[in-house]
Amino acid sequence: MAPQREWFEKDYYATLGVSREASAKEVTKAYRKLARNLHPDANPGDAVAEARFKDVSAAYGVVGDEDKRREYDEVRARGPVGGFGGAGGFDPSGGMGGQFDLGDLFGGLFGQGGGRGGHASRRGADLETRLTLSFEEAVHGVTTTISLASDASCQTCSGSGARPGTNPRTCDACGGRGVQAENQGPFSFSRPCGQCGGRGRMVDDPCGACRGAGVERRPREVKVRIPGGVEDAQRIRLKGRGEPGRGGPAGDLFVVVSVALHNFFERRGADLALTVPITYPEAVLGAEVSVPTLDDGPVTLKVPAGTRSGRTFRVKGRGVSTRRRTGDLLVTVEVHVPEATTDGERSAVEALADEMGASGGDIRSGLTG
Repeated sequence: MAPQREWFEKDYYATLGVSREASAKEVTKAYRKLARNLHPDANPGDAVAEARFKDVSAAYGVVGDEDKRREYDEVRARGPVGGFGGAGGFDPSGGMGGQFDLGDLFGGLFGQGGGRGGHASRRGADLETRLTLSFEEAVHGVTTTISLASDASCQTCSGSGARPGTNPRTCDACGGRGVQAENQGPFSFSRPCGQCGGRGRMVDDPCGACRGAGVERRPREVKVRIPGGVEDAQRIRLKGRGEPGRGGPAGDLFVVVSVALHNFFERRGADLALTVPITYPEAVLGAEVSVPTLDDGPVTLKVPAGTRSGRTFRVKGRGVSTRRRTGDLLVTVEVHVPEATTDGERSAVEALADEMGASGGDIRSGLTG
């Protein structure tokens, strides 16, 4: 993609709270933590959190993508004017005393034609939308349709901006390049053409539908395949599904996933976890307990005698399947204490208390001085 002008000004690493040397895994971990805390669903009505969420998402959209991150680092290292100027600095003329057209250097960065006679072009803007999935859809994956309202090529003029039956003409001010040279002593700077706005073309008879812009705002639907194992706040990139470019490629569409909570399961990476109540006799004597799974029906968990409340058991291969591995099911047992008892239950508990007292078992003896 063509780098954005704000790349020179914004430190995306600082926005995400990571160092420039952070690994891709560290960048993703930092983004997910921030996105989870700042997500609008978690901060309804908080404009500050929403703005911060957008900044974090924009930062991750660059440094979270290997190619964009490499290009971003190169642009940042070069600086807004490539380190020109100052004593002992780089000689823009290459030590030959001639003119140096900065348009040749930066034309490609900002989608301008530079000094090579090409028409001005601009990459389409990236779009971002949020998609809410059920817990099961996030685990298994789903193909769904996202409805958007965005700029698209005008259907009436096919994006030319001219009334059907007519054609745009080449701008006579810039010769179709979209940029004009401005001499500043030994330098020659390129700037967007003031007559055609950098498009390289002039529309004398504009399209009535888009008023010469070549784009129109209209709803559209995008079909997207969400892979199984996607996590809450994860950002999925759909290349080329953003807004159309003007002589350049279309932007990308970023889908931020919101995963609904389950009634009793929760995600821990690729593992699923749930809490299962057991009775006191089951904890003391041991038991076989039926435990639900997300798929394929329940499994039988063997609870050994003397199991403490809060102990976690691992059931292999009953978690979330991702591209890397299949997780496990983590079952935590908690001893259920009834709020009300029948007369028979109370008598049995009292008899147990008498028996335990008679056996001299003081479980709090170690707390006395």
